[in-house]
Amino acid sequence: GSLSERCLMDMRLGELPMWLATCDFSPQGLLGGVQKAWSSYYNKYINVKRGGPAGISMLLAGYCLLSYGWNYQHISKISFLVSI
Repeated sequence: GSLSERCLMDMRLGELPMWLATCDFSPQGLLGGVQKAWSSYYNKYINVKRGGPAGISMLLAGYCLLSYGWNYQHISKISFLVSI
């Protein structure tokens, strides 16, 4: 895309002065930049997709590992008796 449409993090150091020259520093332009930054932050960190099979499977795997850790001594005694 054009230089004015790219984000600050996509700029190279040599392109920075040209990119700053294309920015709108009027109060209306600054307000638009703040709104764009807020909506980007909101969509990335707050308005994330929740649930789904991946989240549920991670929850079940964590529960299995936690239960195994809690019952390890009991399970190891039973497996020792079975192997005799």
